[in-house]
Amino acid sequence: MAHSLNPRYYSMEYLHGAPNRLPPHQDSEISKERKECLKKYYANEEERRSVNEEFASFSACLDEFASSDSINDRGKMPPMKWWVVHGSSTPNLQRLALKLLGQPCSSSCCERNWSTYKFIHSLRRNRITPQRAEDLVFVHNNLRLLSRRTPQYKCGEMWDIGGDDFDSMDTVNGGILEVANLSLDEPELEGVIFDDEDEVD
Repeated sequence: MAHSLNPRYYSMEYLHGAPNRLPPHQDSEISKERKECLKKYYANEEERRSVNEEFASFSACLDEFASSDSINDRGKMPPMKWWVVHGSSTPNLQRLALKLLGQPCSSSCCERNWSTYKFIHSLRRNRITPQRAEDLVFVHNNLRLLSRRTPQYKCGEMWDIGGDDFDSMDTVNGGILEVANLSLDEPELEGVIFDDEDEVD
């Protein structure tokens, strides 16, 4: 959806930059997914129709979007700034665009999940089914998030090296950083072999 609302992908510089480039509103797959996304964002049919009309004005360079400044700025301004400057005539679409385009694009969350999955599904524990490993990754990440709400997170052993208060580490334990040993391994279960999801030998 954010791809459809990025004015850069409608600019002449982008479209002429490589052969066969289409603006997002002319790509059938992107249009189909955009419509599905709008159904989820706007359950009310009247609101959705209003947003679709606003999107039509934006994508076809109609009404306020037909000005030369609006068209020229599409490829030159950052998307959020472009929407702030030129999107006031379509308040619903502007609000949605600022919300979606303001999200950081990063794969770090996925990479964190992959490293947790690699830790869980190692050579020692290669008999775990993919669903069980996925469930363990889910539980591990939720426990990590829940641990941030506990008082020990801020005043306990510092295990999040390089976290939010990295500068304050010099004052902890006379400059010596203690690292907690966090593990998914349970000592009493290390010798147990899991044959199936529910059976334990």
